[in-house]
Amino acid sequence: MKYLKFLLCLIILYSCANSETEQTLNNRSFVFVACEGNFGASNGSIHIIDENGETSSVNDIGDVVQSLEVYNNKLFVIVNNSHKIIAYDITENGLSLPGIEVSTNGSGPREMVIVNDNLYFTNWNTNDVKILNLFNYTISDFISFEGKPESIIYDNNYLYVGIQLNNDFTDSNLMYRIDPNSGNILNEYEIGYGPTSIIKSNDEIYVANTYYDENFNPFFSTSRVDLNTNQITINNYGDGVVCGGSVHKINNDVYRSFDGGIVMLDNNLNFINSTKIGDEEPNQVYSSEIINDKVYFGITNFTDINLVKIYNSNNELDSIIEVGLFPGDFAFWEEE
Repeated sequence: MKYLKFLLCLIILYSCANSETEQTLNNRSFVFVACEGNFGASNGSIHIIDENGETSSVNDIGDVVQSLEVYNNKLFVIVNNSHKIIAYDITENGLSLPGIEVSTNGSGPREMVIVNDNLYFTNWNTNDVKILNLFNYTISDFISFEGKPESIIYDNNYLYVGIQLNNDFTDSNLMYRIDPNSGNILNEYEIGYGPTSIIKSNDEIYVANTYYDENFNPFFSTSRVDLNTNQITINNYGDGVVCGGSVHKINNDVYRSFDGGIVMLDNNLNFINSTKIGDEEPNQVYSSEIINDKVYFGITNFTDINLVKIYNSNNELDSIIEVGLFPGDFAFWEEE
């Protein structure tokens, strides 16, 4: 998840590049990479990595390819500044084009989660979560907020939504637990400013936070909510080279992006430096994801370096793959 803060992070948030579209036959799995595209252009793309490490791409699909989700042999793509969601069928040959496009009517869609054939997605322009019905591809309103929701997950019959910004674009510190059927807010948590990524591990929610002072200097922290006691723990790490940040789970251990990689957190949310996976320039790590016990890093210098680097659990670099500008999200598909 990436963090938008007016002019300071506008360029960092919205960019990407293109490559040739030529898909590989008879694959049993793919990793899809969202390359965001230049803000104000329509050159966002999806790069496809097959099981042999070969790549192809679907180019020029819109303005800012924000997030991806795989569900029932379909790839769903949110294109933020084009205000649309695209659904592609996934086959062993790649993506079946051109896909189905659904307009979100200027909502500014961000992140999504799919539950029982309903796609719940957050929106900044309309300050809400909406639902895309995956049977008839119609959109309905679900719940509105006083602020701009970003991260969203579903676990154990509940939705969890982090409010990244207030309406005046100052940092928010709220997360909600929501009934996905009624849209009722069940709990409100003050989880630290600038929630950019959330995961659930056992009976706890972990949150990666990035927030800014009045001079737009970035700071970062991690928060944890005990869902049994509602106790909230926040560890503020101070300033650093960050724009976004993410939390991940490997087996039962929780990691946070930090210092050019991801690092396991102890019970006090401190970094266990000996567990670090990844050895990249901190200001070039744009995104990270865990896929099949490997760590995928989206790497960019915002000009001519745009890569996916894959590390195994022993902190060994397995492969380097060229992709489009600003690789910001990942999704994995495997043939059933």
